[in-house]
Amino acid sequence: MSDKSPTQPQTSPAPGWIASLKVYAEPPTLRMLALGFSAGLPLLLVLGTLSFRLREAGIDLATIGYLSWVGLAYAFKWAWAPLVDRLPLPLLTRLLGRRRSWLLVSQAAIVAGLVGMAWFDPSVDRTLVALCALGVAFASATQDIALDAFRIESADANRQGALAAAYQTGYRLAMIWAGAGVFWIAARAEVPGGVTYQHEAWRFAYLVMAGSMAVGILTVLLSPEPIRRVLPPARDAAQWLRETLVEPFAEFLRRYGSQAVLVLSLIAVYRISDVVMGIMANPFYSDMGFTKTEVANITKVYGVVMTLLGTFIGGLMAMRLGVMRVMMLGALLSAGSNLLFAWLGSRGHDVPALMLVISADNLASGIASAAFIAYLSSLTNVNYSATQYALFSSMMLLLPKWLAGFSGKFVEQFGYGNFFTVTACLGVPVLLLVWFASRMHAAAGNTQAPPARVEAIS
Repeated sequence: MSDKSPTQPQTSPAPGWIASLKVYAEPPTLRMLALGFSAGLPLLLVLGTLSFRLREAGIDLATIGYLSWVGLAYAFKWAWAPLVDRLPLPLLTRLLGRRRSWLLVSQAAIVAGLVGMAWFDPSVDRTLVALCALGVAFASATQDIALDAFRIESADANRQGALAAAYQTGYRLAMIWAGAGVFWIAARAEVPGGVTYQHEAWRFAYLVMAGSMAVGILTVLLSPEPIRRVLPPARDAAQWLRETLVEPFAEFLRRYGSQAVLVLSLIAVYRISDVVMGIMANPFYSDMGFTKTEVANITKVYGVVMTLLGTFIGGLMAMRLGVMRVMMLGALLSAGSNLLFAWLGSRGHDVPALMLVISADNLASGIASAAFIAYLSSLTNVNYSATQYALFSSMMLLLPKWLAGFSGKFVEQFGYGNFFTVTACLGVPVLLLVWFASRMHAAAGNTQAPPARVEAIS
């Protein structure tokens, strides 16, 4: 199979709205819905939900910010992605296939890590909780590597936008459960009249979350392995290392040449406003006096519903209007919605205002995510799908996650209002990069690049 080239035009017409909708009922799309749930479940449990739990346990904001660096495991997954892409697992690969075997092993490791996070009390065993969270993040990043390859190899290019939207839908449903669900469970497990932080309640909630990974495990066991690509055997260890570790990155650089700098720069900063702001969102809700139930109902249920709506809209818009136009819209809305958090900070405990802010922020996030995943998928060569997608999705998180580690220190010194305003300003360079990238793709002849149209913004 020949490599995709940025100079190869693809002129197939955009599908109609009815045909676009039918793809959501196809088996690969439904499987991606369940696997998206498995991918989304661990993220909040080691980042957002954990930050609320830590704040309730009396951990200071600076420490919470630094502990968010466990999320950097997602940003460095490209380092072991070539192994997930090419290395078979003893016995399991023969029984399940390369993609499903890696999915199953990573899911089992996530369960083990969540059980550890449930068992240890962060007010007493902060280091052990952090180590377990790091283990969950590492296993979750490994699951993402295998799952992205599974998704890309499970359907043709024209369906990748729908698969991305289904993945995001399952992902967001998991975030309801790992966000609102864990708050509901912890709140109802508390002893009435007890202290503010009750470890036993959080322990029970995290154990329930560990059991919820059964959704992904069962889906993997019941799903077919994508069509296996026969890889020629390497002559020696040096050739295997070159083909496994070097060639996926070299192929991308050969394909895009000097344009690779622009593409990688856009990937590196596209979600910077959301990611940097997000780690302080739950401590912000806690400090504003919102209860667990209010946070669960508004930010984790209602908010995720708005994100799902945005994801659905973004997936359809990407198929009809082109990825770059929707990416521009998503970047503009995501940066602007951060300013609403600064406004919310001036109002204190105001539930209607919180609902308004969450509506705007999560709708913007859904639109941006659907378009961005479709764009990343369009950049991969199917021969190196796991490694190249891991590189792109890792770069998406590296700079934002590193900056987010200092977010608690910034809030302690300058306040929440200034913090949210600065994170909105971080989105300005993103708009310029999207515009330049759209011009680059148009000049290269990519008027129809999979999984959706990638074209210039006029």
